[in-house]
Amino acid sequence: MTASLARLDSRALLRVTGPDRASFLQGLLTNDVESLPPGEARFAAFLTPQGKFLFDLFVIAEPDALLLDVQADRRTDLARRLTMYKLRAKAEIAEDDRTVFALWGQPAPEGAAFWAADPRLPELGLRGYGAAEPTVSEDAYEAHRLALGVPDPARDCLADKTFPIEANFDLLHGVDFKKGCFVGQETTSRMKRRGQIKNRMLPIAFDGPAPAFGAEVLAGSLRAGEVLSGRDGRAMALVRLDRIDGVDLTVDGRPVRIERPAWFADVEPL
Repeated sequence: MTASLARLDSRALLRVTGPDRASFLQGLLTNDVESLPPGEARFAAFLTPQGKFLFDLFVIAEPDALLLDVQADRRTDLARRLTMYKLRAKAEIAEDDRTVFALWGQPAPEGAAFWAADPRLPELGLRGYGAAEPTVSEDAYEAHRLALGVPDPARDCLADKTFPIEANFDLLHGVDFKKGCFVGQETTSRMKRRGQIKNRMLPIAFDGPAPAFGAEVLAGSLRAGEVLSGRDGRAMALVRLDRIDGVDLTVDGRPVRIERPAWFADVEPL
C-alpha cells in the first residue's frame, strides 16, 4: 500500500478539560470514555434520546484532556449541546486549533503531530492532530475509506433520522453495550439485543457516475434501499438485508451490485 497523508479540512477539534471530563462524556456518548488510556482513540456517537444519530466523533485521550475529533461545520453546535448537558460537572469545553490528518500505508512519522490508531479498522490507518505535510488530498482519503466500505456519518447519516447501528457503528467499534447508560442507550441496546436490524449501510458498485443521494435501490420492483454518498463506480447505500441477496439490483435502471466488506462478512441477513 502506498503511504498517504491527507489533511482533513472537514474535521476539527474540541478540547474537554477538568476533573469530571471523562465521567461527563461517559454518560452522553455511545462508547466507553472512562477506560480510554492516554494516546488512544475511540469512535463514538452522540445520539438523540430516541437513539437516533446526531454527531459522530473520535475521543482521543491526552494526559490532561480529552480531544473530540468532530465535523468542522458542526463543531459549534456540538459544543453548545454538550454545554447544555454539563450542569454542575467540572468540565470545560473549548475549541482546539490543531489540524486533523489521516495517514495510511505507513507507521506514524516523527514530528509535531500526535497520532492515534483509527479505532474503526486497522486498514484506515492513523489519525493525527497537529502539524504535518500532506501528500494527498482529502478526496484521496475519502476514496480510501469508501473502498473499505466504511460509511462517513457526515455524508451518510441524517441527523435525527438514522440509527447508529444502521451506519454500522456497532461493527466499527463505535458502541460499547456494556458501559452502562448513555443518551439513546435504551433504543440502541434493544435493536442489538432483539436483532431488529433490517437496514444497514453497505457499498454498491456500478458503472459510471454515482446516482443522486436518495435514489432508490430496487430488487426487481421492490424497494431494497437508497443511495447515499458516492463517486464514480462506488457509493454507500442503506439497504434492506432481506432483499439484496440472490436478486438483480438496479438504481435508475442501471445494474448495481452489493460488495460486502470483509469486516462485514459475519453479519447474516435477517
